[in-house]
Amino acid sequence: MQVSIIMTVLAADRPGLVSTLSETIAACSGSWQESRMARLAGQFAGILRIECPADQATALLDSLAALESHGISVLARREETSPEAPRETVSLDIVGNDRPGIIRALSAAIAATGGNVEDLSTSLESAPMSGHPIFHARGVVALAADGDASGLIAAIENLGPDLSVSIER
Repeated sequence: MQVSIIMTVLAADRPGLVSTLSETIAACSGSWQESRMARLAGQFAGILRIECPADQATALLDSLAALESHGISVLARREETSPEAPRETVSLDIVGNDRPGIIRALSAAIAATGGNVEDLSTSLESAPMSGHPIFHARGVVALAADGDASGLIAAIENLGPDLSVSIER
């Protein structure tokens, strides 16, 4: 039987970091299933889902924890699975003027409509003519099976007149 291990990884970015991580996973018969990795302010940050044989899970968790001695901080957990309720996912693309608290307001609007953020990437981009910072978010939100995508769009657009929201089902 296979189990999933979900982890976050943080370390000073350097060559060979992903190689060290993948070797540790492979040594316990782990299989790298999916990940998101980025370099942020000189730090490597990653989230991963690994599958491994159930009888190797404890050894894998111990090996990942031992990477701390190499300057690699790993927080790892076995995936708790439960039957999922029916849901609809929608892809969002949001652009608008940047301001303090925009993520807080955006996440509150999503939660208020019963949405759950499944994937979110944000960035600041320069406005074409003025060069002032423009907030850009792309993501996937899961709605309950009876969820209202139009209500989600309205809730986000109500955050300010400068926000443009595109949605794909």
